[in-house]
Amino acid sequence: MTDITIRPVETAADRKAFVDLAYRLNASDPNWVAPLKAEVHGLITPAKNPWFGHGEAQLFLAERDGRVVGRISAHIDHLALTQPAAQGMGPGTGNWGMMEAEDEAVFQALIGRAEQWLREKGMHRSLGPLSLSIWDEPGLLVRGFDHPPTVMMGHNSPAYRDWVEHAGYAAAKSLLTYDVDITEGFPPLVQRIVQSGERNSRIVIRKVDKSHFDREAALILGILNDAWSDNWGFVPLTDDEIAYVGKKLKPIVFEDLIMVAEVEGEPVAFMIVLPDLNEPLKSMGGSLLPFGWAKLLWWLRKPKVRTMRVPLMGVVKKLQSSRLASQLAFMMIEYIRREAIKNYGATRGEIGWILDDNQGMRAIAETIESTINREYVIYEKPL
Repeated sequence: MTDITIRPVETAADRKAFVDLAYRLNASDPNWVAPLKAEVHGLITPAKNPWFGHGEAQLFLAERDGRVVGRISAHIDHLALTQPAAQGMGPGTGNWGMMEAEDEAVFQALIGRAEQWLREKGMHRSLGPLSLSIWDEPGLLVRGFDHPPTVMMGHNSPAYRDWVEHAGYAAAKSLLTYDVDITEGFPPLVQRIVQSGERNSRIVIRKVDKSHFDREAALILGILNDAWSDNWGFVPLTDDEIAYVGKKLKPIVFEDLIMVAEVEGEPVAFMIVLPDLNEPLKSMGGSLLPFGWAKLLWWLRKPKVRTMRVPLMGVVKKLQSSRLASQLAFMMIEYIRREAIKNYGATRGEIGWILDDNQGMRAIAETIESTINREYVIYEKPL
């Protein structure tokens, strides 16, 4: 077999080759949705992505006979290193991600080089894939290859699972997404819980106010940092990241699809729902040129979609595991379900990702009669 060369990404041409490879290798997969190339370039560019304010990354390309045949990122999140090891990150844990390879020989060469870089940086554990953080596209898809992912979720070749496990990696955590038909309404138990909440004068469920977007985004992500702080894999979002995420999401944020729950005037929970941007993106091939930008802008004026995704929900820690927390969740889910059908023509929802051991969230998903439709695995290996 021709020798495989692994080299670091150093130039603008290298970065272009790194980004472009995924489009070539996945072109024949009918369920792969090409992300906008500008978004991918922004993710890996330190001047644009505030993750680099507390993280460092090295991108690598694999070449054979002068052709790019694979890629991988090796990276370290210095905020993750300060987290408790029992929560999945912690001291000595480095990461890899954004992996694409023509064949297993290429992959094994790439993962070996990523591990070498992590060892040289003093890491003693490798955890991945993460692209680049737990908040981006975490995990390797292992179940649910028969349908496209929703917005901000990944999709990869089924072959990668064996390749990763052949490299000595074992599953550290599974992330689940749930599919639910939203057209028929939720079971009577859920409706009774919602109606009980509506009679409680202490509870207010309100839409976000997009005219005060920055304030609302900071409020929601502040609740998120508190609500998720004990979760496996948690790394707090910095102020710069909160502003960055808010700016990225603003075009696909709609006031009637994001709810904040207040108890006695205090914001204590939120739910974000996004129309599935992947539906219009699927036909664009990763580029807004020549006419994709016009199609996308037209779609964003009043999206009509089949699917709504629930990427984030959170209840402040002091209320977690309480009956009130579940009631607030069901109220927000029901209110947004009504808006999604009435204003956007949606027929299904996707909830997730949810950690496989998050019994509270899994119970909520199962109570509204949703079923698991995709599973992602984050792997680990001692170095």
